[in-house]
Amino acid sequence: MAALSSLAQSSRVFRGVFGNPDLRRVELAFVGFTAAEWATWIAILVFAYQAGGAAAGAIGVIQLIPAAVFAPFASVLGDRYRRERVLLASYLIQALTMGAMAAALFSGAPLPAIYAFAALSATSITLTRPAQGALLPSLARTPEELTAANVAAGWIESLSVFGGPALSGVLLGVWGPGAVFAAMSGALLCSALLAARIEFEDRSASATARTHAESAPGESGPSVLGELLGGFYALVGERRPRLVVCLMAAAFVVEGAMDVLLVVLAFRVLDFGSAGVGFLNAAFGVGGIVGAGVTTLFVARRRLAPSLLAGAASWGGALVMIGFFPSRIAAPILVGVAGIGRPLIDVAGRTLLQRVVADRLLSRVFGVLEGLYMAGVALGLTSVPLLLALLGGRATFFVSGVFLPPLFLLASRRLAEIDAASIVPEAKLMLLRSLPLFAPLSAPVMERLASRLVPVEVLAGTAIVRQGDPGDRFYIVSDGEVAVSKDGRPVASLEQGDFFGEIALLRDVPRTASVTALTNVRLYALERDDFLEAVTGHPLSAEAADKVTCARLDDQGA
Repeated sequence: MAALSSLAQSSRVFRGVFGNPDLRRVELAFVGFTAAEWATWIAILVFAYQAGGAAAGAIGVIQLIPAAVFAPFASVLGDRYRRERVLLASYLIQALTMGAMAAALFSGAPLPAIYAFAALSATSITLTRPAQGALLPSLARTPEELTAANVAAGWIESLSVFGGPALSGVLLGVWGPGAVFAAMSGALLCSALLAARIEFEDRSASATARTHAESAPGESGPSVLGELLGGFYALVGERRPRLVVCLMAAAFVVEGAMDVLLVVLAFRVLDFGSAGVGFLNAAFGVGGIVGAGVTTLFVARRRLAPSLLAGAASWGGALVMIGFFPSRIAAPILVGVAGIGRPLIDVAGRTLLQRVVADRLLSRVFGVLEGLYMAGVALGLTSVPLLLALLGGRATFFVSGVFLPPLFLLASRRLAEIDAASIVPEAKLMLLRSLPLFAPLSAPVMERLASRLVPVEVLAGTAIVRQGDPGDRFYIVSDGEVAVSKDGRPVASLEQGDFFGEIALLRDVPRTASVTALTNVRLYALERDDFLEAVTGHPLSAEAADKVTCARLDDQGA
């Protein structure tokens, strides 16, 4: 019954996702992107193999290394400009580069030129996921809707793992690699048209507000280099997102290894031949579709750490079992089980990052993740041949399989802490929603803000803030009553649901009044940086805060 209830709740939220016009457009545009990503990857590998067998492995590295370097730095665009416009630009650039690649292939351009276009095409692909990952929290109306949007993207990607190569195979067989790139260029133009129709009130921080949030009032904004490295700085300074990114990077290495392992399994272990490579890849893709179906339950379950652990166990355990039992019947089934793990890790990991990373840095953190994806796949591609030479086929599967589960198991306690910290009591959310300063914020941003509220207990007669002191916190009265005074004269009394402390933070001035507890008081405090990032990051929040500030200064006779 619990499972049926979860599925019913998930179904309701999914209907909400596709009933949200902007989320629907983002998801449909992502279909063209993922199809292009997988279809063109197969097409260029086939072209390289036909040009010379040794080049097939090299072209993968040629494409991935520049992309891995480019992604973390290009993602700063998503934290500086409107993210729906960055997403639109990414699709247009990808359509252009893939169209150029198609022209080069049809015209018989020299191999160095074709490989250069291939690297450019792969590099342009790294623009999309960071922009989309940072945009989704601004479009989602509830935390559950955000999870559902990520699950839908996981479904799309899993279907593309299966369908992209199949589409590529048809086009390759009839017209050749150039036709694949031409068709995918057209698909990306359709994605661009969908992205161009995204029309929403920007709930993410504007460029000016993000710069303000990253620097203290009165100080200059971050340097260009500081902005470019913002994603790395965030991961160095924050252990929660750092842990999630590191675990996902380990999974990327195994994903890259799978490309080679499936070829090894088909030729050296099972003696299936070339047809077996396609069969095993299809089995992995079917497993991914099943795994995407399992992620549907994420919507009704806030805790995501178990899904990460299950994904690692599924992927790693299947590879270990292939090493022990490489039979023609068991191996394809186990490959499918390995495929289940990919969407479990990817969807859960990306959703956790959206919960714990500050909005002003979200695109750049996803950019680092995208760069690690490219680097991890390249590392996996190059490491398997070395393991094969040292250990042989079956032992290589065993070593590849035991890589992930211990890492995720060692991190399980910290993952559980991240889960617990990201689940906010409804009472805190209701309190924030009642305040005009925060009411315009999107639900995921509100949830992250509520998780940073600090409870404060104050006895009657105690001074909470003193006039002239520097401002460091914003306060919300949860229970009790406080008195506001200026220059020794009473100004106002505040009760449950009222707030104070915003003037010093917003105007970067000393406290303009004193606040003393009239009764025993329970407060929630928000640190200066968290408050400024939330309020200055949304035009309507900033407008509401300015009105409140002006009214209170008038009341105080300032």
